Amino acid sequence: MPRALFSVSSKQGIVGFAKELVRLGWEIVASGGTGQTLSDAGIPVTKVERVTGQSEMLGGRVKTLHPAIHAGILARDTSEDFTELADLGVAPISLVVCNLYPFSETIRDPDVRVEEAVEEIDIGGVALLRAAAKNFARVTVLCDPQDYSGVLVALKTEGRMAPSLRRQLAVKAFAHCRDYDAAIHAYLSDSDIAEPIEDDVPAGISIGMQRSHELRYGENPHQAAAYYSRIQERTPLGADQLAGRQLSYNNILDVDAAWRAVCGFDEPTVVIVKHLNPTGIASADSVSEAFPQALASDAKSAFGGIIAANRAVDADFVAALGALFVEAIIAPSYAYEVVKQLQAGRKNCRVLQMSRPYAGSGFEFRSVTGGMLLQRPDRGDPPAVRMKTVTRRAPNDAEMESLKFAWAAVQQVKSNAIVLARGKRTVGIGGGLPSRVDAAELAIKKAAGEATNAAMASDAFFPFPDSIEFAASAGVTCVIQPGGSIRDGQVIEAADYHDMAMILTGSRHFRH
Repeated sequence: MPRALFSVSSKQGIVGFAKELVRLGWEIVASGGTGQTLSDAGIPVTKVERVTGQSEMLGGRVKTLHPAIHAGILARDTSEDFTELADLGVAPISLVVCNLYPFSETIRDPDVRVEEAVEEIDIGGVALLRAAAKNFARVTVLCDPQDYSGVLVALKTEGRMAPSLRRQLAVKAFAHCRDYDAAIHAYLSDSDIAEPIEDDVPAGISIGMQRSHELRYGENPHQAAAYYSRIQERTPLGADQLAGRQLSYNNILDVDAAWRAVCGFDEPTVVIVKHLNPTGIASADSVSEAFPQALASDAKSAFGGIIAANRAVDADFVAALGALFVEAIIAPSYAYEVVKQLQAGRKNCRVLQMSRPYAGSGFEFRSVTGGMLLQRPDRGDPPAVRMKTVTRRAPNDAEMESLKFAWAAVQQVKSNAIVLARGKRTVGIGGGLPSRVDAAELAIKKAAGEATNAAMASDAFFPFPDSIEFAASAGVTCVIQPGGSIRDGQVIEAADYHDMAMILTGSRHFRH
């Protein structure tokens, strides 16, 4: 009589599955609560304690960790191994049905205590799955209730399990254990990847995330998509959605870009994002004052955009929106009745409340053909950066204010990136273009007459003086850029010729 071992956390489907196995002549061995569930259903069960000759220990922490169990699983299909089992009085186990304690489900509760989470770390179950999966040449391992029916079909029609199916199920079990361990490591190390966070670039990565939200589709309707996270969150990105439609794949990308950008400013600031690029950024005494200035940077492109504010949104802010169509608004909080006001005129607008500012994740990932790229996030200028005036004329106080703001803003724009600013507001943004002079031309075009007396920031060096010449002709009076071009001398000479002040930072901020 073939023997099957049942030791499951989720009891889904086990009664029906076990009944069918018994009808096919199998003996069922089961542990603890699993055995009780099967016995209550009238299924004959051999308790694990009877096989091991040892009662459960430490409140159930030790049940199946015993040679009588693992020898029965790990025995190879050889006469030598079966003879040794017979001499020891151990019966071989041909089927292991096991799923693990719900660790990932437990840590989805943001209020769970570490002690509670640790109790949901399975030990014996992982050992069973790995042992059975290792010996897939003889043993069938099941970790997913969805596979019960397929195994029954194989046993009823073929009388045995095909080697290819055993191998397939073993691969699934190893993947299950891998993801389980990655989730534990990620939780205990408070990192999204299961690697030491002190390493600049870890030797290997295992992402400790689970599917958190299924999305209607990806960038386009024919693309499947989902959101994954380390913990279960009410809304992607960890925000509370107070109103509006479900976030789409593109919404999530744009909301994330907007929130990251606005959190880079200390003063009350508003950032408007469209297709991952800011269309306008402004700082003021309040976000209600900052919004119209951010909108004026490129009011046409702001239609259908994402708005992020780093202070509470009030009624004045809502009034300033006017009739502008907005896909989503994200802010740390909302004044009383503001959400209702937004819903009244914008029932589909996603209203998101983010309680925590963006502080930078441990790593950023990009998928490429055959692998992934990993990097530390760009959190602004390194500590050693010092701004250095390289032209004959130094910027005056008003220009310096504009330059510093433009430098903070350009770091949020896709490369090649050019930002024109006056005071603490952008007046023109050119980004995501393969030519830097084209980016400058676009920014100046967007700025129109406001380019006069504006400051220009570039995320990387100017390869030629042409952008300086173009900016000077539009009335730009000062420039900030990293420097580092072999033609820096020519660029500085062009700035001097037009009596422009130029600052080099030595710090590049590409954003591809």
